Amino acid sequence: MKKVKRNRAQCLKCKDIIESKSEYNFVRCSCGEIFVDGGLMFARRGANDFKNFKEMIEYEKNKRM
Repeated sequence: MKKVKRNRAQCLKCKDIIESKSEYNFVRCSCGEIFVDGGLMFARRGANDFKNFKEMIEYEKNKRM
């Protein structure tokens, strides 16, 4: 399973880049079009119209032993 490094997205309507930094940190852009949630625990997303949603999530690289 991939581990979230940065949980963020950009609204293509208002151009805000938003980031959820903790598990229950629900963040909405200034125009209310998109949201992200979950911090580093999980990635939950939403949008009124996903054509205005630019995914910017980053995952940690897999470390092999």
